Order: sequence, then structure tokens, then C-alpha cells
Amino acid sequence: MRVERDRTVRVGRGPNGAWGVSAGIYSWAMTTALITGSTAGIGAAFARRLAADGHDLVLVARDTKRLREQATDLHDRHGVEVEVLTADLAADDGIEAVADRLRARKKPVDLLVNNAGFGNKGRFLEVPMADELRMLKVHCEAVLRLTAAAVEQMRERGRGGVVNVASVAAFVPRGTYGASKAWVVQFTQGAARDLAGSGVRLMALCPGFVRTEFHQRAGMRTDNIPNWMWLDADKLVAAALADFARGRTLSIPDPRYKALMGLVKVAPRGLLGGITSRTGRKYGPQ
Repeated sequence: MRVERDRTVRVGRGPNGAWGVSAGIYSWAMTTALITGSTAGIGAAFARRLAADGHDLVLVARDTKRLREQATDLHDRHGVEVEVLTADLAADDGIEAVADRLRARKKPVDLLVNNAGFGNKGRFLEVPMADELRMLKVHCEAVLRLTAAAVEQMRERGRGGVVNVASVAAFVPRGTYGASKAWVVQFTQGAARDLAGSGVRLMALCPGFVRTEFHQRAGMRTDNIPNWMWLDADKLVAAALADFARGRTLSIPDPRYKALMGLVKVAPRGLLGGITSRTGRKYGPQ
């Protein structure tokens, strides 16, 4: 697999260099954030917001052309330094290339956003096993390895943060996709407890339906999803960063989905399984 690095060194910064919400150690100046799956959807929204707040960026995705276009646009708009790293997180060498960047002591990464992910269309046994394993590689193994690489350096410096993008599907029976996102939530909250007092914080972000390329890439219909269920990626990221600055380990940054997840917690598992089976066939994963 081809792994390509392209460091675009720029002069100048955005206006402040804060996380978007001033809160103790998260008012860092002159910081660098690494975002996986940065060229579309939630990842692109993180890149826009963090660049606007003055953070230098390391952008990771599979499409070199889109990465370079994104880097140029963010620099031209906000004057931040942008480095691009082409890597496929479904492959060991892609994961290791990103992990190496996270371990680097020169221009260290202060915030890791593990956002890369995808959905598979179909029920269990309808999806090829290779696709199921690829999902677990990207959603679980890559998150584990990249978080470990980042946190190792962050703990030495006594500061840093990781946002692992999960899904509200983590809280309902939803096959491999939901199971992988449930793992992300449990892993993140457990690691956050283990790192308490170290200056390093971790948060799992659980969005609902967001208008991105996600469903189109998975071949899923979206015209039958009610309008009220859709979230805006930029507003989602702003709310998530506010939760992160407050020190939360779990973010469901929308009152509609918070209410739905509250109902999920008290719903009988049998009833919940039947409902999610029907809605899963209709809407696909979130």
C-alpha cells in the first residue's frame, strides 16, 4: 500500500489558537491537531473549526488530491500550517505511518481526532466477511493503535487530548457497525479513567444522522430519513469541542439524540432489538 507524506509549511496563524471554548488546560496556544478521515463530513468539519481557531493541522485520508486541496484551502483561509498524510487505515502500514507521526517529538500532536470510518449495507451474512473485518480494522484496531501512540507522547508532556468518533448506534443492537462503535465508547471511557490526573483527556463523540458522504458511499438511501433526525456537521463539531473542553468523556451533542438515548437506556432489550432491526433495514447505520 502506498503511504505518502506531504508537509506544507505555511507562515501565519489564526486569531487565537484555543480549543474553541476556553477551559483550563484546553486554552493552549500554538497547538497541532491530527484528524483522520479529514476530507469529508465530520472530519472536514473538525478541520475547518480547528483551523479557524488557529490550530496547525495534520490531515489524514486516502485521497491525496483531496487532501492537498483541503490543505491549501485551510491555509489560505486561516493562515495555519497544514501537513497531509495519505494513508489507508484498513492496512497495517497505513496505521503505522500515522502512529509514527503521532509519536514524533518534533511538532508534536496535541489533539487526535479519530474520525475515519464507514458503513456496510446489508444484514449479517449479507455483507462479505472481508468488508466486516475491514470495518473492525478501521473502527477498532486503528483507533486503539493511534490512541496509544498519541497518548504515550501526550502523557510525557502532561497535556493532550483524543476525540474518538463513535455513533449513537453504539447504544442499540446494530450488527458489526454498532458493535464497533460500542467498543469505541467503552474503550475511550475506560482509557479516560486510566489517564485521570495525567493532563490527557479522552472523549467519545456519538453523533446521529449527519449530512455527509457516509450513506452515499455505503449505498444507503437517505430520502426516507425524517428531516428532524439530520444534524449539521459544523454545529455538531462546535458542540463536541465544547463538551471536550468541559472534560466530558462522552458527548451526544444534540438534545434530540440525548432524549432518544435516554429512552434507549430504559427500553426493554427485546423491544429495542425489534425496533432497531426495522429501522436498521430502513435507514442503515448512523
